[in-house]
Amino acid sequence: MKKVISIIMIFVLTLGILSGCNQKVEKEYSKYTDTFFDTFDTLVQVVGYTETEEEFKAYFEQIKSRFEQLHKLYDIYNNYEGLNNVKTINDNAGIKPVEVQKEIIDLIVFAKEWYSKTNGKTNIAMGSVLKIWHDYRQEGESEPEHAKLPPMEQLLEAAQYTNIDDVIVDTKKNTVYLADKKMALDVGAVAKGYATEVVAKEMMKKGFTSGIISAGGNVRVLEKPLDGVRERWGIGIQNPDQSILPNESSILETIFINNASVVTSGDYQRYYMVDGKTIHHLIDPETLMPGEYYRAVTVVTVNSGAADALSTAVFLTPYAESKALVEGIEGVEALWIMKDGSIEATDGMKAIMKSHGATGSKH
Repeated sequence: MKKVISIIMIFVLTLGILSGCNQKVEKEYSKYTDTFFDTFDTLVQVVGYTETEEEFKAYFEQIKSRFEQLHKLYDIYNNYEGLNNVKTINDNAGIKPVEVQKEIIDLIVFAKEWYSKTNGKTNIAMGSVLKIWHDYRQEGESEPEHAKLPPMEQLLEAAQYTNIDDVIVDTKKNTVYLADKKMALDVGAVAKGYATEVVAKEMMKKGFTSGIISAGGNVRVLEKPLDGVRERWGIGIQNPDQSILPNESSILETIFINNASVVTSGDYQRYYMVDGKTIHHLIDPETLMPGEYYRAVTVVTVNSGAADALSTAVFLTPYAESKALVEGIEGVEALWIMKDGSIEATDGMKAIMKSHGATGSKH
């Protein structure tokens, strides 16, 4: 009997040792942050939880390098030696197809798909019109006393060359051809968000799984914060009437998300003044003028490129149609800041808003 008891005790003790060996040792993570301002004409901030600062720095440098690559590919203003980019495509409009890297092919195919999904409100073939607005905005910023609106006749003339079907993509040969010599691509409505999504997915595959990549109004969060306290990231929504510098008073609302994207489009982000009126950069393809329905809109969905394309369309569409557009696409939520400062939101958005009781806490 003593022998049996001893064997049982040894067996139980062995189980205890094995169980202890199988227990997962909790890793400790620290929060790090860094920024760069070399790409997409915006400040890019990276926040992350890693075991060491060296690990974070390595991820940060990879993120910065990849953003720089994508910026050059999607650039419509500058040439780069030995590189065909979107500007190269524009320079060869009506002349010949241009062979480009797969990242450009994928972006344009993606943008054409979202042109259909947004009822034509997000149109990368609007380059001829947007260039006019860009030139007038630059002049208005540099010489405010001479700021003015582009003549409507000039805009209407340019609008004749914005047919998305004239953007011809050959995915087998990796070429893009603009069928009309007077047309041009402007990928500003999708490129930043698309690039952010590309980088986020690549970095998660490399092991960077707890962080935020914020490129201007485009925020992509990776999984959850590893601070041992929160289960969801809290992302602030800018108050259009306050300074864009981050502080408590500049945040109108906070939403809580994991592994998703938040993109905001607003009339306060890029603009110039004409006769005391704000003239912002979000141009309606139908009116050829800045959209005037809202101060800002925020879109939440998994893919940052889709959120970017949608935020433009949602901003440029009257509220009833805008809400129907959002509710017609699975996994998309939105918030509208109206001209009078009031807020509208989808039910799914309300569920993740601080003002409606949402938190980032485990509990």
